[in-house]
Amino acid sequence: MRRRTDMTNRQMTASAPLGQSAVCRREQGDSPFTERQFKELESIMHIRRYEAGAYLFWEGEPAEAVYYIRKGHVKLRRTTDDGRDLLLSILKPGDFLVDFDAWDPNHRNSGQAMDDVEAGIIPLPDLELLLGKDGELAFRFAMWMSMLRRRSESKLCDLIMLGKPGALASTLIRLTNSFGVAQPDGILIRLKLTNTELAELVGTTRESINRMLNTLKNEGVIDMAPGGRLRVLQLDKLRQMAGCPECPACPKEICSI
Repeated sequence: MRRRTDMTNRQMTASAPLGQSAVCRREQGDSPFTERQFKELESIMHIRRYEAGAYLFWEGEPAEAVYYIRKGHVKLRRTTDDGRDLLLSILKPGDFLVDFDAWDPNHRNSGQAMDDVEAGIIPLPDLELLLGKDGELAFRFAMWMSMLRRRSESKLCDLIMLGKPGALASTLIRLTNSFGVAQPDGILIRLKLTNTELAELVGTTRESINRMLNTLKNEGVIDMAPGGRLRVLQLDKLRQMAGCPECPACPKEICSI
């Protein structure tokens, strides 16, 4: 497990109350909560800012909060016993991040800022009080947690059942759902990822990712857009590789990164 070595790598500024002028408006349809419920959650948030590369939390330390990503991107990662890094998820603005469950009060993974991040921190004691007062919010929160578990199970199934090329195809499909922008000649993945990060998402080596990406480029399935971002040219081909030609067979909330 990766250990914390420098507290200055943790956060840029101390937390501060979330003022009315700093309210973050998430896009409609991206949140599991109603506008009223989201405002209730905002009322107990405090803001923290993290530099690119800093850790919001570390695997194994006590989980003390739920995170709402207001700015930037956070990767949820785990280090295996043999030292390999696995990239489990990438959070974007408007996403909530929970990294604990009822059976383990500690963080199961580490959360690292991919770029400069601004996060709303919801302390667990405050969240518990709020959920205890609002049954509808508690129900929606439970349903949202269930959706996150389904997403994790779906990704794990793809990685195990599809083989490496199929797992890469599935990962690219999920990236288009989470970060894709339609263009006349394809779908641009806005988020710039290194081949190492793609390898960590797929659970393979960077060398294997290099070979598979080159194959897809040669077949005209993907290309590299200006700025070093991937662009999907033949989504149907990726769907065939991932075994879901009738895609979308599941909601984008499930088929996302």
